[in-house]
Amino acid sequence: MQLFSFLSIFLFLGAAQAQFGNLFGQMFGNQNGGQRQQQASSDSAGYRQLYDSYGCENYLCPDTLACVHYPHHCPCPWPDHTDKFEMGEDGRICVSKGGFKAGEAARKLELARQGKL
Repeated sequence: MQLFSFLSIFLFLGAAQAQFGNLFGQMFGNQNGGQRQQQASSDSAGYRQLYDSYGCENYLCPDTLACVHYPHHCPCPWPDHTDKFEMGEDGRICVSKGGFKAGEAARKLELARQGKL
């Protein structure tokens, strides 16, 4: 009878492993056998290589790698969190929305540009 109980438990554990795979290990931080993500380099060589590999006939935005006609057409890298403001033909800046009311960041930027803030 004890042998039957032991075999039943053994079969149950085998079925649980087959059913759930490595779910338990992932839940509890066991990452044996998984691939480790490579840490980014601390210099800009990788970025420069990526930047140089992009083909763009007009202007390649340095922070988003978007190909646009003019620098001030570059999109912001985080459009959900920043507002874009074109600064003439020279480019654009991205200002954090940071909890401001709609249009408040634009108003403060314009006041600063005029020297009133």
